[in-house]
Amino acid sequence: MYRRGVDWLFRSRTTGKFTVAQLPNASLVLFAGFRIAEGFVSDGSAHDVLRWLAIGALAWWGMDELVRGVNPFRRALGAAALISLIP
Repeated sequence: MYRRGVDWLFRSRTTGKFTVAQLPNASLVLFAGFRIAEGFVSDGSAHDVLRWLAIGALAWWGMDELVRGVNPFRRALGAAALISLIP
């Protein structure tokens, strides 16, 4: 019973493989890059632009996972990312 639940949650519906993370993942790379760059800029409009670009990249990733995630875990992860963006 436990194994069936884990398989249902983590198995890719297209390949049948156990899938937790997938590479390449451009939107998450952009998110991380914007957040790192934001750390080097103290204040001002450049900081704000980097912050909004990071939020946009995370929203892009979350929506993509919610709509096209290969298993329920990935879809739930996308939903959690989108929920985390709600102020």
